[in-house]
Amino acid sequence: MKVQPSLRVDSVTVDFPIYNANMRSIKNQFIYHGTGGRVGRDAANRLSVRALDDVSLNFDHGDRVGILGHNGAGKTTLLRVMAGVYEPVRGHVWRQGRLASLLNVSLGIDSESTGYENIVSRGLLLGLSPTEVEERTAEIAEFTELGDYLAMPAHTYSSGMRLRLGFAVCTCFDPEILLMDEWLGVGDRNFVEKARRRVDEFVERAGILVLASQNTALLKRVCEKGVLLEGGKVKATGPIDEVVDRY
Repeated sequence: MKVQPSLRVDSVTVDFPIYNANMRSIKNQFIYHGTGGRVGRDAANRLSVRALDDVSLNFDHGDRVGILGHNGAGKTTLLRVMAGVYEPVRGHVWRQGRLASLLNVSLGIDSESTGYENIVSRGLLLGLSPTEVEERTAEIAEFTELGDYLAMPAHTYSSGMRLRLGFAVCTCFDPEILLMDEWLGVGDRNFVEKARRRVDEFVERAGILVLASQNTALLKRVCEKGVLLEGGKVKATGPIDEVVDRY
């Protein structure tokens, strides 16, 4: 029997060191006040910012969860920890199921490799098997609308072309866990509507969706549950309408 996807965040704390800084400097007084007073010293006595502080959350199959919070609250950091991009200094993250992260779709594209070579490498990094990548390559290529450019190195691409390529690969399979930082807009105007339709389909197929945004109307439309972050801490969880009201 297939195991349902799940995601667990257990007592996770994330610190970011601040290098070449002195706590008594004017610059760091601005840092201190701008981060809600979360500047301190880490275990190595380095000046650091505590981005997440003892965060624990559980997500199960069928969950559509909105992450709310003002700038600097820790929303993007939480998504990146769940995606495995950041390692917590304390706590653990457990994932059961294939994860898709639409946090930075063009991240990891090799400028010296061709578009086709990047499709293969990115697909493998996403956890697809070589057979699965081969089966999806034609559909990915068609969706990008890059044509003969796919045979050329990625350093010849514009930023919009790189986004098209990364987006097409990231959304080429059915995700069991989908992490998103804001609703995705990709590439030029002619491509945006096509990408939006694909995102809607991608979200619909996901077993678990975690979406961070300050757009409360969007979160109410897409999500059923909410998590409010403030200063790197979880301040509220519950039905999305209640958490939005608290926000």
